Amino acid sequence: MRILQFMKRNLNPVIYITRNNFEPKVEEFGLKFLHKRGVSALSSSKFKEDDFILPVLIVGAGPVGLSLSILLTKLGLRHPIDETFALFNASIWNVILRKLRIDRSVQPNSAEIQAAGVRCAVLEKNTAFSRHPQAHFINNRSMEVFRKLDCLAEEIQQFQPPVDLWRKFIYCTSLSGSVLGSVDHMQPQDFERVVSPVTVAHFSQYKLIRLLLKKLENLDFRIHEGDRDIKEREILMGHECLSFTVTDNCVNVTSSFHKDGRTLKRDIQCGFLVGTDGAGSRVRKLAGIEMEGERDLQKLVSVHFTSQALGRYLLKERPGMLFFIFNTEAIGVLVAHDLQQGEFVLQVPYYPPQQNLEDFSPKMCEDLIFKLVGHELEDIAVIDIKPWVMHAEVAEKFDFNNQVFLAGDAAHRFPPAGGFGMNTGIQDAQNLAWKLAAVVNGIAPTTLLSTYETERRPIAKFNTALSVQNFRAAMEVPAALGLDPTVANSVHRVINDGLGSILPSGVQRVILDGLFSIGRAQLSQAILNDKNPVGLSRLARLKHIFEEGKSLQLQFPAEDLGYRYKEGALVLDRNVIHDSENVPTGRRRDYVPSSEPGSRLPHMEVKSLSSVSDEDNFSTLDLVSGDKVEFVLIIAPVESSYNLAHATLKVAEKLKVLVKVCVIWPYNRANNAAPCSVGNYINIVEVKKSPNLPSWWDLCGMNDRGAILARPDEHIAWRAMSEIRYPSFEMDKVFSVILGHAYKKPENVFDAQVD
Repeated sequence: MRILQFMKRNLNPVIYITRNNFEPKVEEFGLKFLHKRGVSALSSSKFKEDDFILPVLIVGAGPVGLSLSILLTKLGLRHPIDETFALFNASIWNVILRKLRIDRSVQPNSAEIQAAGVRCAVLEKNTAFSRHPQAHFINNRSMEVFRKLDCLAEEIQQFQPPVDLWRKFIYCTSLSGSVLGSVDHMQPQDFERVVSPVTVAHFSQYKLIRLLLKKLENLDFRIHEGDRDIKEREILMGHECLSFTVTDNCVNVTSSFHKDGRTLKRDIQCGFLVGTDGAGSRVRKLAGIEMEGERDLQKLVSVHFTSQALGRYLLKERPGMLFFIFNTEAIGVLVAHDLQQGEFVLQVPYYPPQQNLEDFSPKMCEDLIFKLVGHELEDIAVIDIKPWVMHAEVAEKFDFNNQVFLAGDAAHRFPPAGGFGMNTGIQDAQNLAWKLAAVVNGIAPTTLLSTYETERRPIAKFNTALSVQNFRAAMEVPAALGLDPTVANSVHRVINDGLGSILPSGVQRVILDGLFSIGRAQLSQAILNDKNPVGLSRLARLKHIFEEGKSLQLQFPAEDLGYRYKEGALVLDRNVIHDSENVPTGRRRDYVPSSEPGSRLPHMEVKSLSSVSDEDNFSTLDLVSGDKVEFVLIIAPVESSYNLAHATLKVAEKLKVLVKVCVIWPYNRANNAAPCSVGNYINIVEVKKSPNLPSWWDLCGMNDRGAILARPDEHIAWRAMSEIRYPSFEMDKVFSVILGHAYKKPENVFDAQVD
């Protein structure tokens, strides 16, 4: 196999893979190396001295909390042959496993792990995981994070519906009636993997949770209920966080659970507490953190149901992800979570107190669905009916005393327009995980943790504004049809707060239903046709909205991949004029790669300098390990850059920081390469489909005398646009700024040289 030849050429040792227990052994110069097991990765004295203090306790077992627990556990994880494969990160190792046809489900578990990552556990107040589909769109950046979670992104792409079944939003008078318009949200560049090594996905939240739980099971996590002391790598179901107190040494958490009809309490000590417990976060409320923004944008009822017959019909006639349905009898949005399985969620406006949740009985919901479909369905099964309120809010703080943190919906609540909620939360987890790991492992002081809020809160505020703009764009379509939602909400407020409030509730209900019936009459065939002047005008306006991209959008590549931290654990460029603030428009904009500090590392396809096969290609994002707190210095093969790399490794050794040096060789010089192959260096070469495509440094807007330092979360921490005169002095300062160490400028820069 080419991959084995590649490994033999580059690594020299003979590799033996035992398939039964996945215990690779390395023999070199006649000696066998078998690593010791069960060594704790924690080096922080606080956790060494007292094993009763759990380093990190996570409250909330949704996608964000589970992702954070995986990221923390993996940061420090070692495969038994990691010392030999030091230059291979998790993604390249995944390629090797695929080549060897090894089942990921049997590797590696706790018995094969040399060192655990950050010890953590999860509390979840519910006794079971919900099957309500909820979030379902996973954007590019989240999929990039999932690539590092033991091939999770690949599994999502394997199990999700084919993209042609969900790429469109369809606007119609009923699912079997006339189509008012459709929008295809996938463009050719979305499939070319030029800006990212992975594409977006459509995958229901409960299915994602199943896969995340499987990954945790492979990391030796266990799910428990009831009367049990919490230990690392456990998810305790039915346990609610009641209170917490913060001391200098730890966070004391009190949780409650039910046993034999009684409510019992348990005290837990942890170093850090992370609230990922959703929009109504108990952790946020206990911390006294308020939400800021717009409340009660819309009240809705979510109806989860299945119908194989409807799925088959839509597969054949009009496949899509979202169906916006407007007719004289009903209005609603149907989310097709999986047409092949016939799984759907219907979202309909809800106006209490004139409407009660009890009004939405399974029978009433079935009748409503039939009106929107255009005919009855014999196999319909209503599974769940839930009310919810749409907000656009961000927590005033993400951090309480550098010991309690908020992530996901606990920190921000968006309209579901554009799928920003879960995705922003996943990226919160990625940002927080490496910082917690750095602090717990004694690499950085706790001041590093303050950069979590500094970096993530502005992104949450921007995404809130963008999702509101996108939600308003969604309202353009009904407004064009003569159904302005703002008018409906205004009428409802008048009934609740104005003169209508003095009327009996039954009369209020009749008035509200009557007004809505009059509004829906605008959708009659007698009005909405091209022979009626009013209908012709409305249909023309509708066409213009779709053609100009002014309706609800699914993808936002510029914001998804191009967001930038403007302060935090990074060193900003000196004397560089940064881009002005982007204003969210609710329109799709293309992503433009950037190497400015705070930006995500641009993706480019590369391969090892000595590789001869295109099957060995990987992404520049894969240079960043998902299994350890490691920085990556990217340089070109020029003398001044090698000097910088040498100085960087010396400084990193002094600070006990892991750094890997990556030398990127240009496409046209690879054959004449004389790489440095000692120490912690990896040599790669650009892969281009055409020689005319930009080089790596062109892509980054730099020249090959520059350098880039990438953080463990794939964001750029620092860059040099030209040769560094005093590299040791510069890198000592850079790492001090990034990690939050106290830095004392030497009186003489020559005294700072450690070469």
